[in-house]
This record gives sequence, C-alpha cells and structure tokens, in this order.
Amino acid sequence: MRPAHFLFRRLAAIAAVLVAGAGPALAEPSADRPGADLRGRLYDWADGVLVVAHRACHAPAPSRGLTTALPENSLAALDRCVALGVDMVEIDVRRTADGALVIMHDATVDRTTNGRGRVSEMSLRQFKALRLNAANGGLAEAPPTLGEYLARAQGRILVNLDVKEPIAEQVAQVVLASGAAGQVLVKARAEADAAPMADLPAYSGLAFMPMVGAVSGRPAGDPAGITARQILAENRIPAIELCDLRRSQFKAVRAAARLARVRLWSNALAAKGLKGFWTRAWAGGAAADGRRTWARLIDDGVSVIQTNRPATLLDYLQARDLRGRAPPVVNAAL
Repeated sequence: MRPAHFLFRRLAAIAAVLVAGAGPALAEPSADRPGADLRGRLYDWADGVLVVAHRACHAPAPSRGLTTALPENSLAALDRCVALGVDMVEIDVRRTADGALVIMHDATVDRTTNGRGRVSEMSLRQFKALRLNAANGGLAEAPPTLGEYLARAQGRILVNLDVKEPIAEQVAQVVLASGAAGQVLVKARAEADAAPMADLPAYSGLAFMPMVGAVSGRPAGDPAGITARQILAENRIPAIELCDLRRSQFKAVRAAARLARVRLWSNALAAKGLKGFWTRAWAGGAAADGRRTWARLIDDGVSVIQTNRPATLLDYLQARDLRGRAPPVVNAAL
C-alpha cells in the first residue's frame, strides 16, 4: 500500500471516531451558535467565509466612508480592521539586532518609513525612532513591536503571524506571554515526510497552520500526502494554506481537508494561492483580488481568503449571505 493511501485511510478512521463521539473538535455547528468566539470561529470549518486583511486594513474602504490609506502593518490599520468587522489581520514579524521582535514586512525599512537600513542591523531604540510613511506624504506612528501589536489586538481580532526569519521559538514565547495567545495563528511550510508540525515545541501551545505547496520557489512535493500527515497532529490545525498548487493537487488537498473538517485558506493576491490560476485567468495584477476571484475560490471550497480589499470582500460575502454559514462547494469535480 502506498504511504499516501495509508495516511488517508488512517485519517478517515480518526475522523469517523471523532464524529461518532461528537467530540468538541469536530462537532457539527448548530444554527443557533453564531461562533462569536474568535478562536472558535477559526476552528469551526462551517462558520462561513473568514476575511484576512493582508498587512491589516491599510487600503481605503469607500463603501464604509473611509477614503484615506493607512500605513501597512500599523496599529491604525489594525483598529480599522476591528471597526470594519474583519476576522483576522496578517502581519509580518522580524527581529532587530538586539533581539526585539517587531512588525515589518520588508527586510529593510526604506519603503515604509522615513528611515533606511535593515531591520536586523538596527537596535530596538533605532527602530522605534522611525515613523511610518502616511498617505498624504507626511509621517504617522512609529512601527510597532510584536508585543505592542498583540496588546492592541487582545480580545478584538484574530492575528496571523508571517514570521520572516527562523525565530519561531522566540515568537512563541512572546505570544504565550502576551495574554493574546488564543487569538494568534502561526504558520510555516510543511515539508514532505515531516511529522505534524503543530506538535513541535515552537507551535504546540498555539494555533498552527501548515503551508502546503510551492513556497519561496521550492517545489510542492506531494501536497495531498503532506496534508494528510499534518492533519494528524494532536494540536488540531484549523486550516491549510494553499501555496501555488495546480488544480489536480488542489483537488486532493481539498479532499483530505474536508474529511477532517479543516478550512482551506488561499491568498487572493496575484500569483498566489492556487498556482495563480484564477488571478491569471481573470485579469492578473491587483485587479485579480476581486469578486470573480473570490467567487471562484469560494465555489471551490476555500473558506479563508486573504486580501488587500477586506471591506469590499466583506460587502461581497454579506451580499451572498456567506457570513456565519458554510458555503457549498459548487465546483466539486473541479
């Protein structure tokens, strides 16, 4: 018997036992349970489509009367996400020269602040002396530390950490000490033949999401087999992030995820997610992150969408009545 087939059979057996026992991890959602709990919504595979704001809600939201852009990864952009009702923010974590964890997407501060230089070569004091660039050409707040960001988010919104350096253990320590650990989702690429990563010491106390597929130019390997292994973690995973998958690979990953009632997460940005299939097919570039892409992702079973246009995506989901309700998989055969 091939290893992937064995894993799928083992996964099916585990799922059957859990469902038969009506355990809380896989319990069927009920119509009178709205899933208001932040962590509970993430783990409830049937609680509608979740919206993740890429680098927080920095884009204008004209439909909500917000016409000004905000600095990405800023506390102001976090507050806007909360005001809009976004489910989760995605932010980027780096480390300064003196070991502080800070929020910055790029390796350098050149693009987003009034300073220059690499984050890894700055002290925390130098980093906090910077100011984020404002949309009007002025300056805004100082870039936040991870601790400051989690303190602002506590009890208000889910936070997905994109850790840009091999600092997972330190990130976990800061998160666990923050008081907001129940709202944090961390992620990392799942390698072929790797044991369930959610059970590793760096991730075992947190919600963890494996990234399956081609990441940073590395080939996808066997996405279905990788998914089947990762789903077996004792620290139950809430979602699988799809990375540059072909359609045939996606179909197999989706089958494993649905069997275990695990969400599928896709980036709606150009050249991301499912081999860039929808983005190239529809328009490409920034226009790809729009209604036609969202519709195709949802119809194919994706229930967590990362976007640069969270307010518009929320409007779209509300119009389709997909908030708090599991979307049907329209394109089951793909």
